Amino acid sequence: MERRDFLTTSALGTLGLGLGTFTNASAADNTPLNNTPKIVASGGGTNDKIIKYIASLTGKERPRVCYLPTAAADNPYAILRWYKTCAELDIVPMVQEMFISSYSQKQTFEEVLLSMDAIVVSGGNTLNMMAIWKVQGVDKVLQKAWKKGIVLGGGSAGSLCWFEEGTTDSRPKELTKVKCLGFLEGSHSPHYDGEAERRPAYHKLIGDGTLKPGYAIDNNAAIYFEGTDVKKIVATREGSNAYYVDKINGKIKEKVLKPDLVL
Repeated sequence: MERRDFLTTSALGTLGLGLGTFTNASAADNTPLNNTPKIVASGGGTNDKIIKYIASLTGKERPRVCYLPTAAADNPYAILRWYKTCAELDIVPMVQEMFISSYSQKQTFEEVLLSMDAIVVSGGNTLNMMAIWKVQGVDKVLQKAWKKGIVLGGGSAGSLCWFEEGTTDSRPKELTKVKCLGFLEGSHSPHYDGEAERRPAYHKLIGDGTLKPGYAIDNNAAIYFEGTDVKKIVATREGSNAYYVDKINGKIKEKVLKPDLVL
């Protein structure tokens, strides 16, 4: 759904999300400038600066950037916030919901997602999102998108999903391990400076072998991966960092990854 369509349905008092959304998807110039896999994993929410950075990696003048709000259960307020965040950016913002009907959507998830230049995943419940994606086959579609060179990104659940595993608050009581897509090697912890439980839980789970070593990211920082290699650390606030966390000689060690670029 393009922004003008969303605003029209909202003005009429119904969100109508996902209805007749992608009839023009096949008409887009959906050929990436190269097929280098690209992921931007952000520690916290995906703000306008991060979205602009993701869009710049497509190499397109006005790229089609699709929002996947699965982890937020296709929350209409999250979708509205997406369009408002993108309002001043030179992109074509779109949304693909998972809670849809064959009566209202006539293109497959693969047809829609592979027609995009970039895909941004929302925050929310990672565990539920992974289950829905696997049932719908979206996990395999996203792998095709990644290999095709469509830029992938997101914050919180939207960063966690790209790694093999990580820490999630998707279950009751405490932070636990969640298995993810595995495009990027190792584990991940988002919200590293934003939630008091994150750092000690990540240390504990790596220390006892529950999690592999991996990357932690502060709320206002992101790691840009090309393939599975770290290409650049970016931040939207001075003092925000990423980290590589490992267990060496029985002790947890953090390597601070300072930003190469502050947006």
